[in-house]
Amino acid sequence: MPSFSHQINSKLPSATTSIFAKMSGLANKENALNLSQGFPNFPVSETLISLVTKAMNDGFNQYAPMPGIIELREAIAQKGLNLYGVNYNPETEITITAGATQAIYTIISAFIQKDDEVIIFAPAYDCYDPAVKLCGGKTIEIELKAPKFEVDWNNVKIRINDKTKMIIINTPHNPSGTVLSEKDMKTLEKLVKDTNIIVLSDEVYEHIIFDNIKHQSAALFSSLAERTFIVASFGKTFHATGWKMGYCLAPAELMVEFRKTHQFNVFSVNHPIQKALTTYIKTPSNYLQLPDFYQAKRDFFLDAIKGSRFSIIPSKGTYFQLLGYKNISDDSDIDFAVRLTKENKIASIPISVFYNNKIDKKVLRFCFSKNEDTLLKAAEILNKI
Repeated sequence: MPSFSHQINSKLPSATTSIFAKMSGLANKENALNLSQGFPNFPVSETLISLVTKAMNDGFNQYAPMPGIIELREAIAQKGLNLYGVNYNPETEITITAGATQAIYTIISAFIQKDDEVIIFAPAYDCYDPAVKLCGGKTIEIELKAPKFEVDWNNVKIRINDKTKMIIINTPHNPSGTVLSEKDMKTLEKLVKDTNIIVLSDEVYEHIIFDNIKHQSAALFSSLAERTFIVASFGKTFHATGWKMGYCLAPAELMVEFRKTHQFNVFSVNHPIQKALTTYIKTPSNYLQLPDFYQAKRDFFLDAIKGSRFSIIPSKGTYFQLLGYKNISDDSDIDFAVRLTKENKIASIPISVFYNNKIDKKVLRFCFSKNEDTLLKAAEILNKI
């Protein structure tokens, strides 16, 4: 085929294949234990699988309604009422999405225009910044304060100006595993009051939170909720990341704009899985047991590597654990992650990739949403380094 002869003016000139694909690819090539990309290696609930199969056999295989089937939206509304005491109208304030990343992209593209500024907190999940740039906006990256990755709200206040259109928060936080407190949320609520700033609250790990910490959803703070999109993930919650199923919540006037973009982006999402989830989330134990389930995995993993040379601050949420290696090597985190994959046969994610300016704190992210055999094998490797 002849090559394209015209000049391409890339909208993302510095973008390359994501670090997640690179490290998973390298892990496969090297036959290494893959604790890099965030996916479980244990099965999805047989009950949920059976519900999806039943929905397919019952004929729910054509387009679902654009915002999602009403039964699922009603079940989500009831879930929100049970958890947070907040009423979201299933007709106008809840939309089912093709995963959280699609929801995030759609929110950003529906509202961000040329030269708008969006505040993000670094290390930040890697889909935020490219989406803002594709819309002609600019990310204002505020570094979280190490070692506990806390928000400097005075710095946020200083960076807010007339161009600030959106603030993106993520709690529990990927990659650090930290959790925003009630004080954090009230401070944010106060900062955005009487402004036109929209808040995007990425809460995909809302049910994966440890040590009896309460998830401080934006829904709990009334004047914050009135300007906020909350993004959630069924894939993260129910160990089915490959299904790419999520949803978002927002006041009706914001959701109107979201759906204008959503209908031309994906229009609607997997119909039989929506039918299955409608039934599955009506049993609260299917998600309320997750904190204990994942804390047991975190504690098992950390206990197994307590004799290693890595420095550890236990994760407070998500299924990721950061490990510092300053006592082990002077390599850059990217070089060290590659070396561990090739030489030690264990794959992780270097944290510098979550910063626009690639800050290297000599820290790697490991995923512990694995069975105990996998975590034991990982620990044996890490303890020998």
